[in-house]
Amino acid sequence: MQPGPIAPAARALGPDLARGFMLLFIALANTHYFLRAPSVLGGYPQDGTALDRATIWLLSTFVDGRAFPMFGLLFGYGVAQIARRHPTGTRTLLWRRSAVLIVVGLLDALLFYVGDILAAYGVLLLVGAFLIRWSDRWLLLIALLFFVICALPTADASTISAALPDPAMLPPDLPTMLTSRLPAALVVAGLGPIGFLCPFAVGLWAGRRPILERPVLLRSVAALGITAAVVGAQPIALLLAGVTTRPGAGTLSLLGALHSATGTLGGFGYAALVALIARRLSPQHAVVAAIAATGQRSMTCYLLQSVCWALLFTPFLLDLAGTLSVTATAAVAAVTWVGTVLAADWMRRRGERGPFERLIRNVTYGRAARTPAPTSS
Repeated sequence: MQPGPIAPAARALGPDLARGFMLLFIALANTHYFLRAPSVLGGYPQDGTALDRATIWLLSTFVDGRAFPMFGLLFGYGVAQIARRHPTGTRTLLWRRSAVLIVVGLLDALLFYVGDILAAYGVLLLVGAFLIRWSDRWLLLIALLFFVICALPTADASTISAALPDPAMLPPDLPTMLTSRLPAALVVAGLGPIGFLCPFAVGLWAGRRPILERPVLLRSVAALGITAAVVGAQPIALLLAGVTTRPGAGTLSLLGALHSATGTLGGFGYAALVALIARRLSPQHAVVAAIAATGQRSMTCYLLQSVCWALLFTPFLLDLAGTLSVTATAAVAAVTWVGTVLAADWMRRRGERGPFERLIRNVTYGRAARTPAPTSS
């Protein structure tokens, strides 16, 4: 089998389309955590308008804790494809890829967005490389174990936290930014893989089949996963939107755990739904091609989001954290995503990979990375 990255023409549309579209959800999930307010819950200011409360309900129902599991699943799915195409030397390839993710992720966290998850995915891949030869049974058992661990009630879950934005997210000056962000970034990189291991292991298992190309199963996963995510989100979504009153700490922890656990199932459902939709779409359609191009350049587009958050919210730059509402930040997130889609499509039309995709391929595959770039065809 030919070594090196997969040729663009051989890529499946579904995963690329899913990654491209879900970058919108990643943007929506991140921006509200920058907002300053007298009181917050789950990262949402509690003094907004009726429109803000409606936006909070939508985001906490369909976005929060639902996009990242889907990325974790697709990450594992892609690793399974690499393992299938490279039966020998796979771990070396994955560890090279891991090194790029960790280095770039830590730099992003230090300079632009302290909540960066690329380094966490790099650490996950560093460990996950040992799982690629595990049996299906052990993969599913490890997925179940970490699903249970992440579903355990905790009082400091981000979904129910009343903490104001961390100083590392909104540093008052450059020296404070550089000194406060590194410890925070290391914590995210070190603990993040715990939350991603379940979808990653499921993605490895699914990628061996490949599940995303079996429509009958996809329909069931989409229906069950998304239904569970929507229903399981309601106690927290209604609370954050100000519809229900805040329960005691013990009950709140249980509801937060329910929101998190069903969010993982929702991530699986979203991946299945996009894969089903992709089967009915033409890759040549302008909008489909642009969003798929974004998925093919997801690392570059994700980092472009980080640069935007830094410019918009950093106190010694534009400092909009105390000005924008939840609804306004959602609009900013959507506009930013559209901008990255346009940038990715521009690169596609020029026949160029994203710069960070080019970097990770060059480090991972060396000479074999010199393959034709994605084209508009």
